[in-house]
Amino acid sequence: MEILSINDPSFKLYGRVWEGLDLAEIEKVMLNAPCPDDVVYEPSIPEMESLAAAKEISNRVYGGLPIQIGYCNGHNKMLNALEYHRGSELNVPFGGDMILMLGLLTEVEDDYTYDTSKVKAFRVPEGTAVEIYGTTLHYAPCGVDGAGFRGLVVLPQGTNYPIEFTLPGVGEDKLACMTNKWLIAHADAHIDGAFNGLKGVNLSL
Repeated sequence: MEILSINDPSFKLYGRVWEGLDLAEIEKVMLNAPCPDDVVYEPSIPEMESLAAAKEISNRVYGGLPIQIGYCNGHNKMLNALEYHRGSELNVPFGGDMILMLGLLTEVEDDYTYDTSKVKAFRVPEGTAVEIYGTTLHYAPCGVDGAGFRGLVVLPQGTNYPIEFTLPGVGEDKLACMTNKWLIAHADAHIDGAFNGLKGVNLSL
């Protein structure tokens, strides 16, 4: 599939680029974080959350809201699923570029299915902070030409932890799989308990 630049005008539907964030101390932590052969996600890393940059991100990007800072690292080339949150997600690649495959929540059908032919891929340059809007579908990043990736992930505090309440399991509720996380999976990904609503090809880079 075509890989677009985040400077392409179409990216404005999905997110924005943030300039001037001081991420030097966060970069040191990220470059020492594991980058396994599969994908590892850690929602909260106290070492990064204690840095001055965490306060800057909270104030500038989230208007002072409590945030969590973690990472999604590893090797991946598949779409597999798309998720969304109530609130933006800040992503920053370190140690190399990464690719995000993105969709629009407004294009999800009334039955909560989504056609993967609508997905667009964007290359995010190393060290570039991109805000992915709450109306943007996304999932694990992909590396470039088979390389690994290290992606900073900033979200509203409490996101992506186990749900401690009961939902009816109908309508949008059937997509809820973690706190503040709604997921539409592809059947080929075999994600346990997920709603398999992605139609079409399980995209690969």
